[in-house]
Amino acid sequence: MKWLENLPFSTLIIISLALGLAPFAPEPHLWEKLKMLFDGGLTKPIDIFDLFMHGTPVILLIIKTSIYIKKKGVN
Repeated sequence: MKWLENLPFSTLIIISLALGLAPFAPEPHLWEKLKMLFDGGLTKPIDIFDLFMHGTPVILLIIKTSIYIKKKGVN
């Protein structure tokens, strides 16, 4: 996952915020799709794709942070 290590944190944070919070009103898509997932209402392919598209940058940020912590060793 060298490509993820080479991706700057700042870029990944900006993408995560932009896609994770878009659209800003009435509620972010990521939040809406997560609620649908836990309610059992995430059945349409477009909704599943939407969850994947809006959630991927956040998941990548979590993975990159965990790799960084393992390499640097947080005391």
